[in-house]
Amino acid sequence: MNVHDLSSTWLAFHEAFGLGAPIRSEAQYEEILAATDALMDELARNESSPIAGLVALLADRIQEYEARVHSWPNDAAPAHVLRFLMEEHGLKQSDLSDIASQGVISEILSGKRELNVRQIAELARRFNVSPATFFPPVENALTAVAA
Repeated sequence: MNVHDLSSTWLAFHEAFGLGAPIRSEAQYEEILAATDALMDELARNESSPIAGLVALLADRIQEYEARVHSWPNDAAPAHVLRFLMEEHGLKQSDLSDIASQGVISEILSGKRELNVRQIAELARRFNVSPATFFPPVENALTAVAA
């Protein structure tokens, strides 16, 4: 491993996204949100893309900022978040047919099925929220990985 190359790469990442520290402003939040949205589009086309780790890192930063500034609960399950947003927008399951069938939406809302990357990207765009909004709480994700 070449430490100089690693340092240069980290510096470029830090300058692009400020990943070395929490998000400090709404402008930085919007920049990282836009970058994450673009990366999610790429990830939706290729779920095995090496950018998955970067998306997860950016999503963590977004979640931290939203919890601190936007007061969105960190521990909300994706199904609960989706149900809340649907109610807020007056939507029925069939209104999300461009994202998934009514049956699939029903399974997601009941916790029988998880959202996939494409659905997360489309729901984030539909509701104008961060894709991180639909990620499972960290404790749940770690439990699923360990199982």
